[in-house]
Amino acid sequence: MSSKTPHDTGYRLLFSHPEMVRDLLIGYMPGEWLKEADFTSLKRANGSYVSDKESQRHDDMVWQLKVGQQWVWVYLLLEFQSEPDKWMALRMMIYMGLLCQHLINQGELQDGLLP
Repeated sequence: MSSKTPHDTGYRLLFSHPEMVRDLLIGYMPGEWLKEADFTSLKRANGSYVSDKESQRHDDMVWQLKVGQQWVWVYLLLEFQSEPDKWMALRMMIYMGLLCQHLINQGELQDGLLP
C-alpha cells in the first residue's frame, strides 16, 4: 500500500462534511435513486474495521444515507498513489468484506441483509 500524502489528509478532512459528500454524490453518481435520497439524513459511520486476523483499516470514510425508506452505505476510499495498483479491485473487495464483517458482528444488518 502506498504511504499517505498531505493530499490524503486534506481530502479526508474535506469529505468529513456531509455537504461535500452530498455534492460528490450528486455530481458524480448516476441514477434515479438520487431523486429519493434524503441528504439531510447523511451520517458518518465507523470507518475503522478489524479483520479476523486483527489487521486494521483506519483510512476509510463510511456514510449512511436514507434513500426512500432504506438506509444505504456510502464507502469513500480516498488514497493517492504515484502509480496504478494492479490489485486495486482485490483491495476494494477486501475493504468491502471488512465493512460487511463489521456490520454482521455489530448486528447492524438491515432486515438481515448485507448492503
